[in-house]
Amino acid sequence: MIKSFRFSRLPHIIFGRGKSGELPALISNYGSRVLLVTGRFVSGDAFPGSGLVQTMEGPGRAGVERFVVSGEPSDRLIDDAVSLYRNDPPGLVVSVGGGSVLDAGKAISAMLTVKGSVRDYLEGVGSLDHPGTKIPFIAVPTTSGTGSEATKNAVISGKGTDRFKKSLRHDNFVPDTALVDPELTVSCPPEVTAASGMDCFTQLTEAYLSSGSNEYTDALALEGLKAVKSSLLRAYRNGKDRDARTGMAFAALTSGICLANAGLGVVHGFASAAGALYDIPHGLICGTLMAASNEMTVRRLRERSGNQSFLEKYAFLARLFLDDAREKSDDRLVDEFIEYLYELSAELNLPGLRQAGIGEEGLQEIALNTESKNNPVKLAEGDLVAILQKRYF
Repeated sequence: MIKSFRFSRLPHIIFGRGKSGELPALISNYGSRVLLVTGRFVSGDAFPGSGLVQTMEGPGRAGVERFVVSGEPSDRLIDDAVSLYRNDPPGLVVSVGGGSVLDAGKAISAMLTVKGSVRDYLEGVGSLDHPGTKIPFIAVPTTSGTGSEATKNAVISGKGTDRFKKSLRHDNFVPDTALVDPELTVSCPPEVTAASGMDCFTQLTEAYLSSGSNEYTDALALEGLKAVKSSLLRAYRNGKDRDARTGMAFAALTSGICLANAGLGVVHGFASAAGALYDIPHGLICGTLMAASNEMTVRRLRERSGNQSFLEKYAFLARLFLDDAREKSDDRLVDEFIEYLYELSAELNLPGLRQAGIGEEGLQEIALNTESKNNPVKLAEGDLVAILQKRYF
């Protein structure tokens, strides 16, 4: 029986190697002034995608103004950007960068059309509903992780004593165009490839296992997971492997579509709670907690009746990722899939929570603030603490 479901709108998607060359023609449809949101230059080395940015800022593109984002976007950063352009807004906002840059551009394009601080419109923080108006927005990712190029939300962090990590969200905030060129990810360093790749892997896995999944999201998630299986380690070991980079770019785009329509589980609940307390990359938290979180979820699924469909999905994932899955029981396959996740985290050199900078005193607070409404089974606070403690080294 086919489930009832809703499916969010998608951006106009342009995908493929070299497709970033189409950006100047796309821009020409939106007038002469463009706000370009990018990452920063580090130690004289250009960020991934800088060649494209230099082309946009070159002769004949005098209408391009650049705003640089460093780290995850805060409410203050968004407000500062908007204050520069609100009285004379551009005809188009273009983000070229990783997930934080895409989220920043998405939020800027939305906030240029309304009054007040972005904080006023954030879920769980503000009290205002955004009307969904925005400046046209094009997302050009240079990492393969968040899938923000296909989602309707921008994640904004509050810094200082009043810390939070919440979303600015509306159906209309889906980018007008997602221009996904795997060539822009080739210069992405191994540690970023690992963290963003595990974010993508987690999103696809959690969407597939989500209590809010449906036949459409399952079909898409499995295609994305196939790409992760064939591409993640290859891209990590050799960043110039263009086939692997293409596979991960496809997986990341697909993960964004899936999470927007199926929801996510406890791993992303942890990442949101930890990200509000510590300045640690989102993908790193996802990657280091993925195995332990799924291990606990499987344990609780097995203890309670009525969960066979989720356990069957876990077994299906095992058959997809394990090279030798023949003539093994589903239970054994699931256990071996969990072990595979631990081994993958180790091979990608993902640090434990203490090494990443989380204090042991923060584990309880992270657990208390972790949401997991779409997880296959509800986990108790003690389960959440146990997961965090297992990865505390």
